[in-house]
Amino acid sequence: MSRYRHALPQLGTKLFITEGGLETTLLFQHGIQLPEFAAYDLLRDEAGYRRLHDYYLSFLELARQHGVGMLLESPTWRANADWGEKIGDDAASLQALNRAGIELALALREAYDSERSPVVVSGQVGPRGDGYQADALMSADEAAAYHSMQIETFADAGADMVGALTMNYLDEAVGITRAAQAHGLPVCISFTVETDGRLPTGESLERAISTVDEATDGGPAYYQINCAHPTHFDTELGGEGAWLERIRGVRGNASRMSHEELDNSEELDEGNPDEFGQQNRALQERLPNLTVLGGCCGTDHRHIEQICLQVTAS
Repeated sequence: MSRYRHALPQLGTKLFITEGGLETTLLFQHGIQLPEFAAYDLLRDEAGYRRLHDYYLSFLELARQHGVGMLLESPTWRANADWGEKIGDDAASLQALNRAGIELALALREAYDSERSPVVVSGQVGPRGDGYQADALMSADEAAAYHSMQIETFADAGADMVGALTMNYLDEAVGITRAAQAHGLPVCISFTVETDGRLPTGESLERAISTVDEATDGGPAYYQINCAHPTHFDTELGGEGAWLERIRGVRGNASRMSHEELDNSEELDEGNPDEFGQQNRALQERLPNLTVLGGCCGTDHRHIEQICLQVTAS
């Protein structure tokens, strides 16, 4: 059952962490072959469910230990129609697996949620196409219709919100926002950027946030940046403007590699966890409303622990 849908606590001043890079950890550190890079595939059986359960536990324990909140994202980034078809899942199967992802997060929340460390359950949506390239392009209306089934399942299952990660063009972000609005769920739109700090389609973060806000009457609860190293977008955050206040989350990559380099890499670049913590602390000093910090590709519990140690100590 939803607990924070109508009052997301990360919209205050308390620090929240997320998990690290789920898919890269499972693939490179645990040797689990994920079809189409889809972690939701593990929800099919007890062994996979337990592996996901134990993965999330390490981050929930960090949140409890350091007295910070936890934004718990379901493992459903790839659980949409196009990726599901490639894996062999029809609409009914995807609906059941999306629901199972939320139910896993809700069960974990029951064991860890507290006033000191609230746990917000987010249904994670990914792009219809590739996360690194703006392909499978849709209009905003097409994107709203396309993502509606997954978002409706999240709402019915009791998620607190929707997290749209690795958004790489504007119409899809607008469409997901409208679908979330239609189903009564707050949504975080999380853009990915290239090494120049711009979306793969060339827009600046300022332009992206302003455009989505204008098209949806300020629809997203907040914005986030994910799947990019902090140095890739650092220069984009200079200056002033209301758009900077709309960024409340960052889930950075451990690696400084470009998306193309990451795609072609056969080894995991884990970066430097201590440096990663320092970079996130610096970001919090530059973004006035930054309350959600976590990791994406190449990050694990070590990187998130450094965030806890360095940000809470600053």
